[in-house]
Amino acid sequence: MPILVVTCSLALGIMTTPLEAEAQRARKLPRVGVLSPFVSASDSFLEIFRQGLRELGYVEGQNIALEYRSAEGIADRLPGLAAELTRLGVDVIVTTTPPGAQAAKQATTTIPIVFGGVDDAVGQGFVASLARPGGNVTGASWLNTELSAKRLELLKEALPKVTRVAVLREAVGGAASLRATEGAARSLGVRLQVIELRDPGELPSAFAAMTHEHVGALIVLQGPMIASQQRQIVNLAAVNRLPAIFSDGAFVEAGGLMSYGPKLVDFYRRAAAYVEKILNGARPGNLPVEQPTHFELRVNLRTAKALRLSLPQSILLRADAIQ
Repeated sequence: MPILVVTCSLALGIMTTPLEAEAQRARKLPRVGVLSPFVSASDSFLEIFRQGLRELGYVEGQNIALEYRSAEGIADRLPGLAAELTRLGVDVIVTTTPPGAQAAKQATTTIPIVFGGVDDAVGQGFVASLARPGGNVTGASWLNTELSAKRLELLKEALPKVTRVAVLREAVGGAASLRATEGAARSLGVRLQVIELRDPGELPSAFAAMTHEHVGALIVLQGPMIASQQRQIVNLAAVNRLPAIFSDGAFVEAGGLMSYGPKLVDFYRRAAAYVEKILNGARPGNLPVEQPTHFELRVNLRTAKALRLSLPQSILLRADAIQ
């Protein structure tokens, strides 16, 4: 009898050892919390971040695990999702847009946070300085505050006779960008009609209000809800015959008139590089915040023709991409 017991125990040990080893390897996978403000069905942030990880040798399920949480374009959901990721004890949280970064920063002061794009990292209080962020937050800033004023200047250059411009923005966040746009409007002699969105269902009435006020053009400020409604916004601008300038070139590809800004995909990809450094022992507070050095002006001539606009040569010659 004792011999049988020993033999069975040895056999069980042989059988369970590979399972225990596999479970141990699974437990050792670094876990990255992905806090996305965008709609999950079309989340370029997640896909480009994954691509960036693959380029660095990280394959989901093999040597890294992702905990993905999407706010589905509703910023009010971000704080609860950030708190959930914190409770899971992920090794690092990666996010984008000011609402995403703010939610993550409020949720934890210990878990490293990487933002793949915010307006003004210092001005919005995410980091102490660009060179030495301090704390547990770092990432890339796309200078959207300054660029908002530049977009209005470009819109006025493209449409010299325009005197009334609508500003479409999300009710949550983007205050600094709005102030910069208002400052540029004063210097250009342009009157602004600011329209705030709280829900995507308000878009048709927002454009109806623009038409009622006889605005001559539209500037669209960046935000996760606006990004998720790209097609509808472009279509409504076309139906209402409103020339519009955007921050993201994807709107021009979808039929918008103009865009000016950095490539957002570069920020999403760079987030993966920050995550790699942190997983290898770097402290986020010691990793400088990156800023863009190249900005693209994109123009859609088909849209200009449909709007019966003749864009000046100064705009066309400066354009990095013409469709």
